[in-house]
Amino acid sequence: MGKLIKLFAIALLIGGITACSKPADESKKESENFGGLALYTLRDTMGVAPKEVLKEVQSIGYKYVEAAGYNDGTFYGMEPGMFKLYMDEIGLIPMSTHMGMTNYENADQLIEDTKAAGFTYFVIPVPPMGMFTYDAEAQKMGMKGDLDELVNFLNTVGEKASAAGLKLLYHNHDFEFEPNEDGVIPIEYMLENTNPDFVNFQMDLFWVTRAGASPQEYFENYPGRFKSWHVKDMDDQKRFAPVTEGTIDFASILAEKEQSGMEIYFVEQDMTFNHKPMEAIRISHEGLKTIGFN
Repeated sequence: MGKLIKLFAIALLIGGITACSKPADESKKESENFGGLALYTLRDTMGVAPKEVLKEVQSIGYKYVEAAGYNDGTFYGMEPGMFKLYMDEIGLIPMSTHMGMTNYENADQLIEDTKAAGFTYFVIPVPPMGMFTYDAEAQKMGMKGDLDELVNFLNTVGEKASAAGLKLLYHNHDFEFEPNEDGVIPIEYMLENTNPDFVNFQMDLFWVTRAGASPQEYFENYPGRFKSWHVKDMDDQKRFAPVTEGTIDFASILAEKEQSGMEIYFVEQDMTFNHKPMEAIRISHEGLKTIGFN
């Protein structure tokens, strides 16, 4: 009988060690993950097999993601609550989502769904409600309408988002840094006329650079307003490139992150050219380490 008790005690000890070691290993793996990925980069495969793609994103080493796949009340075909549960299951944080379809009529519902899915940041990716324009022949983005209309919209939806515990951001391209027909630089007008308690900005470092503007100068002139960054490189043809395979001096930009107000960042590559999208995000994640983003 004494021998059986002794064997049982040993079995319990071994079981306890195994049980304790598994969470430790999982915790270590999770702690090694860092940085964010904008899922727009993987939009083609996310539209087909989102769960499998998200698992691979986590295995590459990304810690959190930004969605760009809300449709008919679902995120990538999953109800908001189910999306959150799945993300928890695989160890990815749903940090931010682009909600380009937002208008005055649907804002409350979109905010509710965004909150239920576990996101923190609600991002307006282009001027909403038909204000965004694109000239296909010239391959040029722009906007129409009154800047006050855009500012009022951002302030209104930003206040709603804040009341729900979310943070609203506006994401730039290049045209916001170019003077409009009245000589006004849209991004500066938005920065100076939106309420920073409710509205801040996601700086896309590629598009700022493409516009000939300096991220650091905007950080200095509008400190604390750029809570999120899109990190993507630019090759010598001014095309999108994986991080560290282009010409943008990310290290000098990263040195000003405190002044920027940056809280999160996401690798993004709209088009991947010579790489498959999954390969491009692997290269970028390795590149982040060499710059010091981790």
